[in-house]
Amino acid sequence: MGYLMSTDSKGTVVSSVGGQALMEGILMRGPKKSAIALRLPDKSIYVEELKTEFLRDKYRILGLPLLRGIGSLIDSLKIGHKAMKLSLEKTLKENNKNEKINDTVKLERYLSRVFGKRGTNLVLNLVSVLGILFSVFIFLFLPSWISNFFAPSFPAVDNVVCRSFFEGIIKFFVFLLYLIGISKLKDIRRIFKYHGAEHKAIFCYENSEDLTVSNVKKFGRFHPRCGTSFLIIMVIVGIFFGVFIPFVNPVARSLVRLLCLPLFASIGFELIRYCSRHSNLLARILSKPGLLLQKISTQEPDDEIIEVAIAAIKRVIPGNDEDQHATA
Repeated sequence: MGYLMSTDSKGTVVSSVGGQALMEGILMRGPKKSAIALRLPDKSIYVEELKTEFLRDKYRILGLPLLRGIGSLIDSLKIGHKAMKLSLEKTLKENNKNEKINDTVKLERYLSRVFGKRGTNLVLNLVSVLGILFSVFIFLFLPSWISNFFAPSFPAVDNVVCRSFFEGIIKFFVFLLYLIGISKLKDIRRIFKYHGAEHKAIFCYENSEDLTVSNVKKFGRFHPRCGTSFLIIMVIVGIFFGVFIPFVNPVARSLVRLLCLPLFASIGFELIRYCSRHSNLLARILSKPGLLLQKISTQEPDDEIIEVAIAAIKRVIPGNDEDQHATA
């Protein structure tokens, strides 16, 4: 979600200050720095700024249209991984101090005995790798395989256009079922509440209101620049480009899509930016699926969770001297 860019005709701040829900906390990203805020077991809020070096600052070419999407994606993955690691370490440490023994703490203690201090890093890296492999299989190989399996039975739709559209529909429903499934888990539902608080706090900032709990609560939790919307737009982009992939074999077709992911991400990034700055028919059509899915991926937060979101966003809001840089 983004950095401060400008104001629209209604005086609303058009920003890209963005964030990510964590285990009992929130990561917020601004134009110059990032910060995490965590709700600790003793009910206090722990806030820490993260040292970040954005690729667009190091390589000016990654600040250009289309290419900036690749840089932003890499930055998001890198900063997100760092924030997840820090939140996990801090949460486990505080749980140990407070003698709160749950399954996560038991696993961390076991791995610490076996692998030493590298135990937590091992868990996080393993989860990240498995998550990537799972995503590639579910959203690339599985839709192509299902399409390839059913297409011969329906000769009228066995062509690249229909095949690509069919694959996109499968991806959408796989993603929908995935969200519904994990939303039933207690811990995930709490993370979704932090996700909702993140959106509300950003809306409050974008509307130039004071960042207080009562003000933040007034705003909606569905934001057009959410990662959920980004993923759906990538599915739409993939349907269009899938028409130009000549391979029928699901493995070859999936590999080509995998190689094209940086292109899809770049186009998706530009479309998300467009949707956040316009309210015309095209922007509403592109935003609608992601906003609908946010009814699942976000939940209404309580006051304590909102306080965490406020603590995080306050540390990354750009100063006046940064506004001009962010507008470029």
